[in-house]
Amino acid sequence: MDTSARADVWVSSVRLYKNRSIASKECKAGHVRINGSKAKPSQPVNVGDRIEALTEGGPRIVVVTKIIHKRVGAPVAVQCYEDKTPPPPPKEEIAVMPRRDRGAGRPTKRDRRAMDRLRGR
Repeated sequence: MDTSARADVWVSSVRLYKNRSIASKECKAGHVRINGSKAKPSQPVNVGDRIEALTEGGPRIVVVTKIIHKRVGAPVAVQCYEDKTPPPPPKEEIAVMPRRDRGAGRPTKRDRRAMDRLRGR
């Protein structure tokens, strides 16, 4: 049994990315970090490593618990890592910006002041 796997192989095998080529591109772009440092696609991943990946669904933080080399089903993939991703903020905390109708022109001075008050400026 191997003690390490390539970063792009492991990340795609546990379904953080859709396929290995996307995982490789994301590694090269610096969107995958292993233990805090940017990961190259060929960098080895070991049990206990902390992987931070910027995915389409948002940032993910996982800790490796098992090394795999082939893409597996979702129930098996979940057993290969421990998810440390913080939960998204509740909907109430996200301030809703008022939207102007399309084509309504620039905001007036009164509208701009109301937007500044809403933003807390």
